[in-house]
Amino acid sequence: MKGICRFFQRFLHLILWLAGLTLIGYFQYYATEDIKPSKICQPITEVMFLKTHKTGSSTILNILYRFTEKHNLTMALPYGNEPHLGYPDSFHISYVEEFKTLGKKFNIMGNHLRFNWQQVRRIMPNNTFYFSILRHPALLLESSYVYFKNYAPAFRKSKDINDFLSSPWSYYNMTEKNNMHAKNNMWFDFGYNNNAEYDESYIQFVLNNIEEIFHLILIADFFDESMILLKDFLCWDLDDVIYFKMNARSQQTIQTLNPENKEKVKEWCALDWELYKHFNKSFWMKIQERMDLKTLYKEVELLQKRQNELMETCLLEETAIENHQIKDKNMKPFQGNTHIMGYNLKEDLDNKTLNICKKMTMPELQYTAHLYNSQFPFKKKKIFK
Repeated sequence: MKGICRFFQRFLHLILWLAGLTLIGYFQYYATEDIKPSKICQPITEVMFLKTHKTGSSTILNILYRFTEKHNLTMALPYGNEPHLGYPDSFHISYVEEFKTLGKKFNIMGNHLRFNWQQVRRIMPNNTFYFSILRHPALLLESSYVYFKNYAPAFRKSKDINDFLSSPWSYYNMTEKNNMHAKNNMWFDFGYNNNAEYDESYIQFVLNNIEEIFHLILIADFFDESMILLKDFLCWDLDDVIYFKMNARSQQTIQTLNPENKEKVKEWCALDWELYKHFNKSFWMKIQERMDLKTLYKEVELLQKRQNELMETCLLEETAIENHQIKDKNMKPFQGNTHIMGYNLKEDLDNKTLNICKKMTMPELQYTAHLYNSQFPFKKKKIFK
């Protein structure tokens, strides 16, 4: 009996010694690599993205579309043959396909709409994660000017962006339809009056209201940092937020704002400027709360490395190309008033790789139609042109 007890004692000591070595190795590894163990969490699958205009939001929508397919989720898609969820009208549940049968059963929502909290909450589950993205108003206005030149009356009447900003009130009429793209467009997209007078108490009320509803506001000027923060909030994998730029313009279409007009945008779009300043600050505060900058940029580096690997695997050219160079007509993006770039895929890709690459480069309208036909095979959605 004593021999047996002595054997088990030695066996127990051996187990404890091995466990100690394992723990020492574990902590030495993370101390050497300066990486914290991944936190244990479940991926969030109920997500509402407010897709603002000219903020890189089409790239994020592509990310959401791919996540939807990967996890066999249900997307709240535009009704019938519409490209948007009722925009520029205030959102109503009737703008969503099959809202009567699928209300509260949708997982993801992200197509263009003008935010209406009371209506959106009738579509999405109670535990939905809400997020959006903002961009510096000067950069946004320049992009909007080029893209919506023939759509917004205020832009149509002016020669170029600097001409418009030299005397905006001579071109802008707040009663004309579609002029929201010419003044405080982000404020409008969030559901507020883009022509409201500048009033500090009103602005603070709106900022507080947005903070109460939205869990996270990303910043387009720091897009990769935004993807890492989004990944952290949603507990998604790195590949879930890898992207190719969608809806990007040709460099030749960019108009340079002179320094005076760049400052003037802050006055002309004063509501958007206050929105941007506030949430740019909160963006960096949220990063500080969740990770240090060393960890952030280590993850950004990993994202960019993975992105470059996929671009090398998928793309015939090194990056996006002009619309007229795209070989597959079905993969040409909607052009608006400008030159929107797209991609050519390499030939002879195996089926699995081809599927991944095709989804990452599929333009927004084509992907919307693809998801629609997948979710509602008894109906047929045409590609909006």
